[in-house]
Formats: sequence, structure tokens, C-alpha cells
Amino acid sequence: MEEKMNIYIPEYVNKIIYILESNGYEAYLVGGCVRDNIIGKKPYDYDVATNATPKELETIFRDFKIVDIGKKFGTITVVMKEGQVEVTTFRIEDKYIKGRKPMDVKYISNLTEDLKRRDFTVNAIAYNPKVGFIDPFGGINDLKLRTIRCVGDPNERLKEDYLRILRVVRFATQLGFTIDVQTANACAKFSSKLKDISKERIRDEFIKILLSDKPSYGIRLMKDLGILQVILPEMIPAIGFDQRNPHHDLTVFEHTLEVLDNAPKVLEVRVAALFHDIGKPYTFKLDENGIGHFYGHEKTSVEITKEVLTRLHFSNELIKNSLVLINEHMNYSKDLNKKYVKRQLQRIGYDNLNNLIDLQIADKLSKKGDKDLSYFEEKRRILREIVEEPYLRNHLNVNGDDLKALGIEEGPLLGEILDYLLEVVIENPKKNNKSDLLEIVKRKYLKN
Repeated sequence: MEEKMNIYIPEYVNKIIYILESNGYEAYLVGGCVRDNIIGKKPYDYDVATNATPKELETIFRDFKIVDIGKKFGTITVVMKEGQVEVTTFRIEDKYIKGRKPMDVKYISNLTEDLKRRDFTVNAIAYNPKVGFIDPFGGINDLKLRTIRCVGDPNERLKEDYLRILRVVRFATQLGFTIDVQTANACAKFSSKLKDISKERIRDEFIKILLSDKPSYGIRLMKDLGILQVILPEMIPAIGFDQRNPHHDLTVFEHTLEVLDNAPKVLEVRVAALFHDIGKPYTFKLDENGIGHFYGHEKTSVEITKEVLTRLHFSNELIKNSLVLINEHMNYSKDLNKKYVKRQLQRIGYDNLNNLIDLQIADKLSKKGDKDLSYFEEKRRILREIVEEPYLRNHLNVNGDDLKALGIEEGPLLGEILDYLLEVVIENPKKNNKSDLLEIVKRKYLKN
């Protein structure tokens, strides 16, 4: 990778730099936007560091909409039509509280001292169009070496915020980088400290690992650095667990990682992929021929996954959908037909069924032997065909009021009749018209 002499800066970001410099202040792009530009990735956002104080920034940008939620720590966000830019005063940070956050910050006028407080060398590079790169800690060289390394002493950097242990893994996974040996050793040394970090912060980093191009790399790093034992101990029994089954030539852990990599970048699917077989070590049984079986492992996996996701404070919606996928991942039909797909669609919904097919494909590709996906292609074809056909009560062309008009009273019978009518139209969608349905009700329920 060749070092660039300049990087692309959107016009609205250039405007922020120009305004600061016009008022006599320094202004540098810092952090991820510089790193991503150097390695050829499009930045998601832009951060600017300056020697202007927060009060001075409020004055300078008084004609703009600004958000000052981070003002206590020296940051204001300038909101422009094209995007938002975080502008932060050069600073050093005071003592950290229990390895989580600084008690206070002190504003300074020296850019190098500001960069010195940052976590990793690849995030401690600054850039100004006139001055060029400011790289006091060798971040550009580490980008060339594809290495994540802490700024300065890794022990001190990690002690400042123990979440950085997981951030090391996240950046290495997202960028496909290795971890510097000293940094890796420090991560392993302090991995137990992650238990003191808020579950929400751990969850957010974990999600980014799961949604990376090769999430298995991150999970392996977590295992090797002792992180998995701390935040996901339920996964440890899967490591090295021989399935003793002709359909599997991989351990439970290795199979799980292959499924994870084969799953699309949809959070529910990636979560389900990671946990779909987590119950296997707890349900393992050998038959008389020495073949391993895991009857009901999906139910055990659901129980374990619910506990893990709740502990990590995932949203109720994410938990519900992920558990549906895990619970259904062993659900196949020898007689794949429209009726079967409709019933599954009725039970779990369209989005979940699509995600389930993706999960089952990933699972199939990660097993020994036949990789034929025609079953899933046919299932998806059937699904496309029936989405316009009735499979829920509210798809019926009659409702409770229509039944009451026939003299059927409010109560359980009303629901029973609607369920029966739904069964009729699932079997024969052409019956889903009001006259036919009411005639069926009259014949079956109003004979007298």
C-alpha cells in the first residue's frame, strides 16, 4: 500500500476546516476517516480535531445547527445538510473510573499530545490538506503491515478503558489485520476485566464483529485471547467437541464458525448461526453403533441463547427473531409443497422464513458431503409464489362481523370458525371469497 499525499475530503467537511483556519485555529481530520482513506475505504463519518475550545467552537459555528451533548468532553457536532461533523478540542484525559471512562478532560494546544491518548496507532493519524499527515506513532506503517497496535504501552492503554480489549478484536476483524504481539499479550492479560464493562458496550462491539466480512476470525481471536470465556462461556464446551456423526467432519465449534461465515450480513441470521448448535454438547448421545446424536438440541440452544442475549441486553425483537430461527433450523419436509411452506409462513412470518432459508443454506454448506441447494431454491420459489395468497386470519375475505351477521355469537366459536376457514383457503386459495366462505359456515355450523 502506497502512502497517499492527500486524501478525499467532502466539501462540507472542507468547509469546517476552512472556517476554523479562517478564525486562526488549527484543524485536522483525525481517527477513522483518515485511516479508512489511507486503506482505500469510504469513511462513514468525519471527525475534526482543533485547538479551539468548546466555547470558542460555539461562537465560531453560531450560525450553524450544533449539538453539544459531548461538550463536557470537548466535542460539539456541527449539523450540515450533507452530513454531521464532530469537532473536538485537543485534549488529554484525566484518570479513568474503573477502567471505563475518564473522570475529566483537560484542553491542550498540542496535537501530538491529543493523538497520544488514542487507542491504536491506526486511529492516531491526523491530516490537514496544507500540512499533510501527522503520524507520531507509526500508524501509517502499521496500516501497511496490516497490524493493530496500541499507542504506547498497551498495558496502560487497556487499563484506561478495558473495552479496548474487545475493540482490538473488532478492528482486527473488520480490517482483516493481525494483532501486534505486545498488544495481544496485554489483551490476554486483562481479558477478565471485561466482566466489569457494561453489557451494552460489549454488545455493541460484539455486533460489529458478527457483521464483519469474516466474523469467524473475530470469534477465534476472542477464544485465543481468553475473551470468549469471559463474555460467552456457554460457547466453551463446543470447542473441540467431536460430533461423532457421518454428516459432520468438524467439531461443533468449527462447524459453527463455518456457518457463521456462510450466513448473510443480517444480524438475526448471524446471531442464530453463532448459537444454533450451542446446545449440542449438552444433548449428545451415542447410539449402539457409536454414532453421535443431538436430539432436541435446538430447544436447548434456544434456552441458552435466550439467556446469553438477555444478559448482553440485546433488544427483545432481536432475541425473539433469533430464537425463532434457532428453533426452526432443523425443520425440513420430505414432501416440500405449498401447504407446508404456508404453514411455516403462518407460524413464523415472511422475514423470519426468508432468514431461516438463509440460515439453513449456511448450515448445509458447512456440513460434510452433498452441497445440493435445490431444496432451498424450491422452497424460496414456493414462498415467492404464495406471498399473495392467504395464510393468516386477516387475509380471509370474511371477518368476525360477517359471522355475527349470520347469528354466531361472540366467543371461542368465532375464532374456531375463522381458523377452520383459514385451513380451507390454505388448501384451496380460490375459496377465499365471501360467498363461498359464508356458505361453508352455513353448511358446517348452521345446519339447524
